[in-house]
Amino acid sequence: MEDQESAPRDVPVQVVRVKVMPKSGRKNPLTSKFKKALQREWKRRPEVLLCPNIPKPMHGLAPRVVLGQKWWDKTRQAAYTSTLYHCIACGVYKHDARGHKWLEGHEWYDIDYAKGRMVYVETIPLCNYCHSYIHDGRLLALLKSREITAQRYAAVIQHGDRVLAAAGLQRMTHAERDEAIKQLILAGKVADWGRWRLVVEGKKYKPLYKSYEEWEQANV
Repeated sequence: MEDQESAPRDVPVQVVRVKVMPKSGRKNPLTSKFKKALQREWKRRPEVLLCPNIPKPMHGLAPRVVLGQKWWDKTRQAAYTSTLYHCIACGVYKHDARGHKWLEGHEWYDIDYAKGRMVYVETIPLCNYCHSYIHDGRLLALLKSREITAQRYAAVIQHGDRVLAAAGLQRMTHAERDEAIKQLILAGKVADWGRWRLVVEGKKYKPLYKSYEEWEQANV
């Protein structure tokens, strides 16, 4: 699981408006409630692909874990309908997406490294390629274990890079992001392991692993 944090506020967004127009001479079978839903506006947010790595003290924790499957199912379904079943990053409709033909829920956080706080903000809908691009550490692990091909790995990275480039954005590599965090730790700008907390709906949750050594033993 990788990092997620608030996106830059000055990134241009694309407003998407979908309207259903009945064919001439035919009665539109859609209910008025559904037609109103299809006329909503939603904003494409390619900047969500800039998520950094999840802090290691927070590995294994997520709102879906602490609040349960029922909460997660309800929350992710609401996220899918909020964009009319389009990926919020690249804008693809779920049936046209690469990888597989459904969306995935992704928890979005506001992370304060100095205080050691990872605050849940919302769940966003992503296609498989955009979601895999965010979790590029896991993607690389799948490549090394030969669970995906080199072609699949390259296709995901190229997809995400193109989405960001079209928005005038560029992401550091996974290794570069790891190095940036290491430099912050060396400079004393990252909270000690035991101070970290996941915050969901105002409630705080301690790290699953009590120390880096315990995390390392579980993740070797």
